[in-house]
Amino acid sequence: MSRRVCFALDLVDDADLIADYERAHAPGAVWPEVTRGIRDKGFTDMEIWRVADRLVMIAQVADDWPRDLDAEGKAVDARWEAAMDRFQRPLSCAGDGEKWVPMRRIYSLGEQAG
Repeated sequence: MSRRVCFALDLVDDADLIADYERAHAPGAVWPEVTRGIRDKGFTDMEIWRVADRLVMIAQVADDWPRDLDAEGKAVDARWEAAMDRFQRPLSCAGDGEKWVPMRRIYSLGEQAG
């Protein structure tokens, strides 16, 4: 069984940086160790969508998500996050050290009458 989670993050509002960020996330551009780590954390599927400088991550996660990474996985994750820092601007509601902020669902078509 899996469930869906969504997160938001802003990018630095600079067209060149945004283009570089998109290139860093193009098919085949993300380090294979990062992709493996994402799966190891319990993500079964993930998409990142963008409008202007706002990102939304929509992910399917396993029931035991989030899983801990081993030391090697944590090191790779830290290097990737450091490489992405120059592009990202945490939301004003983010906690200390938090980048991707969890979103709360407020509407579901499936729960509506009619």
